[in-house]
Amino acid sequence: MNKIIFMMSVSLDGYFETVDHSLAWQDISDELHTHFNDELAAAGGMLNGRVTYELMARAWPTADEDPAAPKPVAEFARIWRETPKVAYSRTLREAGWNTTIVRDVVPAEVEALRSAATGDLFIGGPDLLATFQRLDLVDEYRIYVHPAVIGAGNPLFRPGTTLRLALDGSRQFANGVVLLRYRRAQAE
Repeated sequence: MNKIIFMMSVSLDGYFETVDHSLAWQDISDELHTHFNDELAAAGGMLNGRVTYELMARAWPTADEDPAAPKPVAEFARIWRETPKVAYSRTLREAGWNTTIVRDVVPAEVEALRSAATGDLFIGGPDLLATFQRLDLVDEYRIYVHPAVIGAGNPLFRPGTTLRLALDGSRQFANGVVLLRYRRAQAE
């Protein structure tokens, strides 16, 4: 069965973005970007909230048209356009690039999407993650810890979040980023 996977970069002190929403502190090397591409090229779909969808839609549809774009960037532009996407939003009126707008996260509909997908489904965005966690729909977490302390920002997990996870593996990249792969822990 396809998994629902949350995949996100985080600072060493636990933030996914700065107070002013910057991601500039992230070190996305060609090696790391190629890894992201390899993971997402096999995805059955990308599940995003409105904010994440709009950020992605501003950056990726034409990123490969820039002749100076590094190869992994150009490759991801194609992957992003071609991969089926769901944008969960009550306010978004239209979406392009193989995207379906869904108003609410309904567990039975997510399970049907999971069953019909050609691969794993990847959640983008901490707000959507909180909803999927509340509904117990997340199978795996792929957390990319960057060797940067940003001091303040928006935390990856909302205050009060409690999770029991089991480490499934890790990988260190040459730029110092460490991937931590976790799955839901079995009940004791």
